[in-house]
Amino acid sequence: MHDLERYLNVRSAYGASIGPEGTVAFLMNTTGTPQLWTLDEPGAWPEQRTFYDERVTFCTWSPERRELAFGMDEGGDEFTQLFRLDAGTGEVHPLTATPDAIHYWGGWSHDGDRIAFAANRRDESVFDVYVQGRDEQGDDARLVYEGDAWLSAVGWSPDDTRLLLSESRSSFDQDLSVLDIETGDRTHLTPGEDAARYASPSWGPDGEAVYCCTDRESDTLELVRIDCDTLETATVESGGQWNLDGIALDDETGRFAYSRNVDGYTELTVGELTGPTAYETVPAPALPDGVAGGVSFEPDADAFAVSASGRTTNTNVYVTEFGDSDAEQWTRASTAGIPPETFRAPELVHYESFDGREIPAYFTLPADAPEGETPVVVDIHGGPESQRRPSFSGLTQYLLSRGYAVFEPNVRGSTGYGRAYTHLDDVEKRMDSVRDVRAGAEWLTAHPAVDPGRLVAWGGSYGGFMVLSALTEYPDLWAAGVDVVGIANFVTFLENTGSWRREHREAEYGSLEEDRAFLESISPINSADSIAAPLFVLHGANDPRVPVGEAEQIAEEVAEQGVPVEKLIFEDEGHGLSKLANKIEAYTAVVEFLDTHV
Repeated sequence: MHDLERYLNVRSAYGASIGPEGTVAFLMNTTGTPQLWTLDEPGAWPEQRTFYDERVTFCTWSPERRELAFGMDEGGDEFTQLFRLDAGTGEVHPLTATPDAIHYWGGWSHDGDRIAFAANRRDESVFDVYVQGRDEQGDDARLVYEGDAWLSAVGWSPDDTRLLLSESRSSFDQDLSVLDIETGDRTHLTPGEDAARYASPSWGPDGEAVYCCTDRESDTLELVRIDCDTLETATVESGGQWNLDGIALDDETGRFAYSRNVDGYTELTVGELTGPTAYETVPAPALPDGVAGGVSFEPDADAFAVSASGRTTNTNVYVTEFGDSDAEQWTRASTAGIPPETFRAPELVHYESFDGREIPAYFTLPADAPEGETPVVVDIHGGPESQRRPSFSGLTQYLLSRGYAVFEPNVRGSTGYGRAYTHLDDVEKRMDSVRDVRAGAEWLTAHPAVDPGRLVAWGGSYGGFMVLSALTEYPDLWAAGVDVVGIANFVTFLENTGSWRREHREAEYGSLEEDRAFLESISPINSADSIAAPLFVLHGANDPRVPVGEAEQIAEEVAEQGVPVEKLIFEDEGHGLSKLANKIEAYTAVVEFLDTHV
């Protein structure tokens, strides 16, 4: 049996970009935090390009030069700054120098001379749009649009005169617009009043239209074309039962790849536009059975890179020629000497909740699970506008190796199952999702391998709220709880979260002005005296999303009830853990806690 540190040392390579000379850049966490690496050929020894203690968040090649843009924050605070790396000399040039502002990358111009980004420099609650020369540094960017909402720039038009913008009011309500860079005129492409998602918008050939995935006219996300002049929307591919997650489209050739989310598993379709809404498909690459994304075409679109991961396959970068079903694995992220054949795959199950609704979940048993004696970690995802999918997790595999089963429900409110499903937990229906967790626990107690007295509620962010709510609402079900960066009090959470996020979050949870009494009533802190199970609380001091005060208040309140509580706060982390040393310390403590109490 391998120890926890070995499992946490299983590496991931992802976020690839192909440069003008065929060099693949990507992020990999070999050093303990994600850094920028490059490869000139598949399977070769990669070259490390950045050497920071902090995580690099993205990387992307210039379309014309051997240089890369990348982003990095400090201590998990999410105040991302932008940098340019000269791949020839290795020199790094800071593109931004406003450490108290967030910078969202908006792309290279096609000639590689300029970049675009959105930032909340002027007012932390809104984002403006900026354009900057590639060789300008610090705060030399030109403000081209003064925003009044959460804006991001998502791509330059083929002639580099316009920017495609996305405005987000909530996770389920976005709008697209086109900004003329010189005049500052902004034209809305989606002027309707009804809330809808517009995911992964991309310019089409000639800049005449935008392609994106939307649920404006359907329950699931479908691929549509929006004409920039007439604003007419035409369906290219319907979602059917399952969401089309996103599209990567080359705006010169019309070649594309889009993904379909089939019960959490990715199905990739590759093709080329033959008309405004017509296309022909070519063979898609054979990838590990799991989750794939982050498609990046090389400059002439003859090949593309994609990151892929499965429950028994750690994340790596694959490159495939357009139209070739063979995907060549370029990176060899280490499995830390653990034989991949020992990794366990989940079973996709469905269980009935309180109202008869079927809830999907992944259930993984350890090898040789003893009948009636297996403890179970019920791992609840965050969001709630998210979905547990079958990607690799070293921590999950370690728990399985230690004899724990892992149960991962996609309770109501999760994405991936249509728009109606995502809204089943809105505001006053919030606790229905907690009832789904109870139903999952009851399903587990009836499973012949499971010990009903050894169920653990574990979750992060919104999943942390779900853990605390499960412990307060159904205290007799749980042997222990693990709350990672979770919400204990919706009122203090909304009061203290980043101002740029507050309106966005109130659209999901309810507003302080109109729903305060309800938010108080469902906040676990106000029912903490019901918690009977030992609790582990884990948080980052720099968390801008769920401030660390949430951890401090729930740990203090539960400890006052005489319940065993352990609290661990990391001063150099934010909303989750990104540094390997911190993960080892944190999860070693969590596992020891579970071994003691479960």
